Formats: sequence, structure tokens, C-alpha cells
Amino acid sequence: MRIVLLGYMASGKSTIGKVLAKKLDLPFIDLDGYIENKFQKSISDIFNDEGEIFFRLQEHEAIKEILADQKLFILSLGGGSPCYAGNMDLINSHEDVKSVYVKLSVNNIYNRLIAEKDHRPIVSKIPEDELEEFIAKHLFERSFFYEQAKIKVLTDNKNLEETIEEMETLLL
Repeated sequence: MRIVLLGYMASGKSTIGKVLAKKLDLPFIDLDGYIENKFQKSISDIFNDEGEIFFRLQEHEAIKEILADQKLFILSLGGGSPCYAGNMDLINSHEDVKSVYVKLSVNNIYNRLIAEKDHRPIVSKIPEDELEEFIAKHLFERSFFYEQAKIKVLTDNKNLEETIEEMETLLL
């Protein structure tokens, strides 16, 4: 099985992906980790040193590599990955790949991002009192791409176990 998890930053894609991968006995790949390993740099450093356009091109190349080379996996994308370089078309063009939108409300995303804001290049410089509005606008802009996922899972008011259970039901 080949599963791609997508959604806004801090929606829980990596956490869900790791647990689901273990439960389904599949390899877990975090796209940001894959890129960091390839360049031996953090995503923040890649953004700062090379710029966002370079980073988005590397995301696209990494997705192509993973789809071409891996037969079984759960892949967790970065929040912006589906929105650039035709990545959703690329992912959904593979009939055997199940794309899953991990959907979380603006309020819950905000509450998660406040705690880890400094580690997120896209929001690190946004003042705290402007963050919720930024998330709402940004999520609205990205929703067009996220909604192209073959499966959608709303995670508000669900714990990790409930989310995993729902995903298993939808995937199997």
C-alpha cells in the first residue's frame, strides 16, 4: 500500500503517519526529513540559504523519487507540498496511491503552531496576534489543493487512536 498524508502544517501528518505505518507494518517517510537528509541541512536552513522556490523544486523532485522508487510506504508531506509544481496531480496520477487530507480547524492549528512557531519557516516571523488570521487565509488558499485528496479525514475532537481507526477503515 502507498499512502500520502497531506494537510496544513501542524495538522498531525507526521504523528499520524508514524503510528499508522507501525500499525500497518509499512515504512514511514517524512518528506521534510527526506529532503533534510539529502541536503544535510534543516528545512529552515534550506529556506534561508536557498529560498522557497529552490525548496519547492526539491520537494517535487523528492516526491517523484519516492513514487518511482518505493513500492510500499506512508509518506507525510509538508504543508505546502501539495500546492506547488503540480504535486497533487503527480500524486493522484498514481492509481495505487491513496492521498489522505488530514483536516484540522484553524483554531486547533493555531493552538499547535503557537508552541512550535520558531521551527516553522513560513510562520516564524509572523506576530502572535496576527497568526490566527494568517492561518485562516493561508489554509483557505491551500484548501483547493488539499481537497483534491482521494480521502479526507477530519481530526478535530478526535484523539490519535480514533483518527488512526477511522483512517484504517477508509484505507482498507
